[in-house]
Amino acid sequence: MGLFDKWFGSHSDRELKRIQPIVDRVLALEETYAALSEEDLKNQTNLLKERLAKGETLDDILPDAFATMREAAWRVLGMKHYPVQIIGGIVLHQGRIAEMKTGEGKTLVATLPAYLNALAGEGVHVITVNDYLAQRDSEWMGKVYRYLGLQVGLVISGMTPDQKQKAYAADITYGTNNEFGFDYLRDNMALYKENLVQRRHYFAIVDEVDSILIDEARTPLIISGQGANSTEMYNLADNFVKSLRPFKVVRTDDKADYDAYAKMEYQEILMGHYLTEAEHKDLQNADYLIEEKSKHVTLTAKGVEKAEAFFHLENLADPSNMEISHHINQALRARGIMHRDIDYVVKDGQVLIVDEFTGRIMYGRRYNQGLHQAIEA
Repeated sequence: MGLFDKWFGSHSDRELKRIQPIVDRVLALEETYAALSEEDLKNQTNLLKERLAKGETLDDILPDAFATMREAAWRVLGMKHYPVQIIGGIVLHQGRIAEMKTGEGKTLVATLPAYLNALAGEGVHVITVNDYLAQRDSEWMGKVYRYLGLQVGLVISGMTPDQKQKAYAADITYGTNNEFGFDYLRDNMALYKENLVQRRHYFAIVDEVDSILIDEARTPLIISGQGANSTEMYNLADNFVKSLRPFKVVRTDDKADYDAYAKMEYQEILMGHYLTEAEHKDLQNADYLIEEKSKHVTLTAKGVEKAEAFFHLENLADPSNMEISHHINQALRARGIMHRDIDYVVKDGQVLIVDEFTGRIMYGRRYNQGLHQAIEA
């Protein structure tokens, strides 16, 4: 720790000192709200909305809103927010990241800013990583929201547009990042206003923010239209690839040149350095090459000749044959680098993607550019 931090404290310490007076105001209201009758406590929602209508801000009513939620959670669930959870609720309300350890009650923490921001009447989204957590939290914490007169919605896979419209119209809506994202994309494709399911995006709380906004954000959400061709070409490409001989490229040195494999220029670069005599022979007879580390796969010159003979083409590289070449490449990827029960699983006759970061099944997601159809084939 530096001398400056010793004297003035870290950034987090200074931020906590700024937040502490707000926490103290919330805690000071505990006995006042504990003395309220059931009817008076439930009526706090209307009273707080009236204060907003008269010009007060969410920050103005925060202590009373948090105190209301604390007492309601105690009466409904037998749980009351600890000071550290109040701090977490304030940080989330301010649009910042609250890092909390397992067991510190993140689910309960989210109720504080969710309730406060729901009072504005614009809707609050609570975003989780899977359907189970979304459904569990909406039912569990939903008891407290409903006790205070708020509506709670749930958005998960398999729902109809009408069901989603009702869920998004609620004061607080729980759902997964995938469903929220895809619904946003579908709304941007809708032709008529009445077909929209989402309303204004006002306030959102993201659970496991590192996973959702960093890890899963690396995989784009893509909605594909109906393809012009039938699945026959995918089946044809797969039948062709099944007849080919693969060669797995193993990089034993940083100097190993993958392009040398692809161009079959291995005599000087690879012979006697990276390949055994048996590997050298296999490479000579290979129709396509697989480099799993970079997930790269390509036809060799021999493979190209076989493709031209199989599809009755004069030149596979001709621009007019680009579509056939694309189907072949996706079939090569499906068989060469995509592994069942690792990259995807087959369940109830469907190919389901497995999240490489969490190991969870990503319902409703499909590989793009025809790779998913190639795997199905």
